[in-house]
Amino acid sequence: MTVSRAQVELVIPVRDEERELARSVRRLDAYLHDRFPFSTQITIADNGSTDRTWPEALALASDLDLVRAVRLDRPGRGGALRSVWSQSDAAVLGYMDVDLSTDLNALLPLLAPLLSGHSDVAIGTRLAAGARVVRGPRREIISRCYNLLLHASLGTRFSDAQCGFKAIRADIARVLLPLTADAGWFFDTELLVLAERAGLRIHEVPVDWIDDADSRVNVVATAAADLRGIVRLGTGLALGRIKVPELGRAAPRGSGPAGWAGQLARFILVGLTCSAAYVLLYLLLRGSMGAQAANAISLLVTAIGNTALNRRLTFGIRGRAHAARHQARGLIAFGVGLALTSSGLAVLHAAAAQPGRSAELAVLISANLAATAVRFGLYRSWVFRGPARRPLPKHALNLPE
Repeated sequence: MTVSRAQVELVIPVRDEERELARSVRRLDAYLHDRFPFSTQITIADNGSTDRTWPEALALASDLDLVRAVRLDRPGRGGALRSVWSQSDAAVLGYMDVDLSTDLNALLPLLAPLLSGHSDVAIGTRLAAGARVVRGPRREIISRCYNLLLHASLGTRFSDAQCGFKAIRADIARVLLPLTADAGWFFDTELLVLAERAGLRIHEVPVDWIDDADSRVNVVATAAADLRGIVRLGTGLALGRIKVPELGRAAPRGSGPAGWAGQLARFILVGLTCSAAYVLLYLLLRGSMGAQAANAISLLVTAIGNTALNRRLTFGIRGRAHAARHQARGLIAFGVGLALTSSGLAVLHAAAAQPGRSAELAVLISANLAATAVRFGLYRSWVFRGPARRPLPKHALNLPE
């Protein structure tokens, strides 16, 4: 396989993309020639195409001097990126989706901090201030819930794991790529979590992004695979099976808010935010499943987010120490809310054969308000209370016996 001699190698992983490929690659090639100041290689990584994608890729490589094509038999974006990046000798490695949903004007802000040595990894984000995104509410809610779940379960701090617009310094990639296992869509998340655990600096670029109306990504199957990836990665890190080297300096730990009144105010603010997310998620799911199932899933997702946000914002606990224990206790507190809301729904459906959505929401919101008061007490007295510390013996403090 031919290796890159450019400063930057941009990989476009494709599978059965004969309709999009030529238009997108020619557009990117023209942009790099006209407006990009660094030497760049475009690599089309065909992973398992069964249509005319590979002949199209070969034709583009023959016609355009910046383009080369690589053929991989096994499908999977993560596997394609790992294979190409592992054999590149460019200083910075990046990739973008073939539909070019991200505006190319974000390319220089993405890559410049890596080439200058300011940052180690760079990602496009659709969820940070300054981003301009055009997409449907379903994908927006799913994306935000997924990243909220990452923050809660793995303690991540980056805002958008799924945007198909990322780059990494090659020396960092050589260390982290052997630690990755996923060959599909979860590869992005896995690599970012490992980079953050290694103490590396992740630069975020708010992007202009337009959803591809012709996207053939199976959202349900991808979401299920991502959830399995979160469990596998979280378990591996927690049990020490995945050993991440210290490659940089971790972000400083801040001190959190104190005082009952301040905690209550922050708890209420977090509660309002999570309640709004709960209502939106419930309405999204209710169209495809029953009320009890939609309630349980919506409550579980927002409960994980609620625990994570209260842990950091309300009680000022940062870092990953005891995060799993706090989430486990938070899920027990979540059981109180599930019991109250499920009971409320059962009573409502017993009283009315087909209650309207507004009646369901009224019952659920009332039950959640009752559960919120109980949850605050549990958070203060138990969930975030650390283990009792034994007092130091007097001789350890150089005090007289």
